[in-house]
Amino acid sequence: MSDRRNAEAGASFAQVRALGLVSLLTDASSEAVYPVLPLFLTNVIGAPVAAIGLIESLAEATAAIAKVFSGRLSDRVGKRRPLVLIGYSLSNLVKPALALVPSWPWALALRVTDRLGKGVRTAPRDALIADYAPEAKRGEAFGLHRAMDTIGAAIGPLIAWAILALEPEGYRTVFLVSAVPGMLAILVALTMVRDRARQRAVEPDAATVSFHGLGRKFAAFAAISMVFALGNSSDAMLILRAQDLGAAPATVPLMYFVFNVVAASLARLFGRRSDRVGRRRVLVAGFAGYALVYAGFALARHAWAPWPLFFAYGVPYALTEGMARAFVVDLVPDEVRATAIGAYTFLLGLATLLSSTVAGILWDTVSHAAPFAFSAVLMAGSAAALARTRMLRAPGV
Repeated sequence: MSDRRNAEAGASFAQVRALGLVSLLTDASSEAVYPVLPLFLTNVIGAPVAAIGLIESLAEATAAIAKVFSGRLSDRVGKRRPLVLIGYSLSNLVKPALALVPSWPWALALRVTDRLGKGVRTAPRDALIADYAPEAKRGEAFGLHRAMDTIGAAIGPLIAWAILALEPEGYRTVFLVSAVPGMLAILVALTMVRDRARQRAVEPDAATVSFHGLGRKFAAFAAISMVFALGNSSDAMLILRAQDLGAAPATVPLMYFVFNVVAASLARLFGRRSDRVGRRRVLVAGFAGYALVYAGFALARHAWAPWPLFFAYGVPYALTEGMARAFVVDLVPDEVRATAIGAYTFLLGLATLLSSTVAGILWDTVSHAAPFAFSAVLMAGSAAALARTRMLRAPGV
């Protein structure tokens, strides 16, 4: 019996690893593009920072809105894989087209399409991880996936740095090269990712938005997370802040590489920790860590400062990314896992729609430090609220 359970657990984690490999390759593609896109938009196309904030807000809001419909559809039909394949394919096919954009509105359209793909795949993929992961190792499974995802996110900036080191204005070359790991990701998804048989949820309509049946604990955590998301503006703002402090554009991808290496090295460790002490405690530490890092970006005055700040940024990222979704799964019935993840990220998207736009406006109208001070206050408040909310302090959460 023990041998059979071990075999089943091994097979389950094999699927988690397969999904992790798809995410690794996709993030190698995405994160080659992402650290240089704001630099391309400001240095080459001449887009204002407020426009970059608008692009990121609309892109992430599109992803979040798509997640709630995709999650409900996945639960309704009892299938995860088709939506996972569609989402990864859409994202990986559009990114290379950034090499052709003549102005920022075109970049907006492509970035929104890329994030639409993310929205289609995320809730079904995370629900599939939860379907395969043993309950006692759920945090470890999400941590493993996040670690592999973040390894790809570390590879991507290295690709960008290598290209820009050889060709300082080679932003468009970076976008074209991103097609290689993107196509490999689609191939791996097609050949290695499998669905797990499960019972369909009873849903009234996959084309409607409803949070019925998700419970008060879910609602409380989602509300706190929305406050956090209002302060968690796009990483594009951190990249612009690094350049603003005097960092050379070619070194910014290396800072992003350092951040991702730290996050990847800690994600599975923190996942295991959350399995032992509860997800809530890990998330409180993560929210508080974000507040400290953003306060550091607000107070920074020297060109060297972004290096330790990006290093430190990897710690709260590892504490929260993946763990928040695992916590959502903990709080809701099994049959509405994808719906809950989709609803959670939809609500975050409502906050995200404002966060990067507000950050861009603060940058242009108040000061370059103002967006980060504003974020730090909201993040610290969300950490305190999560620590003190009584219904989320029950054993096991």
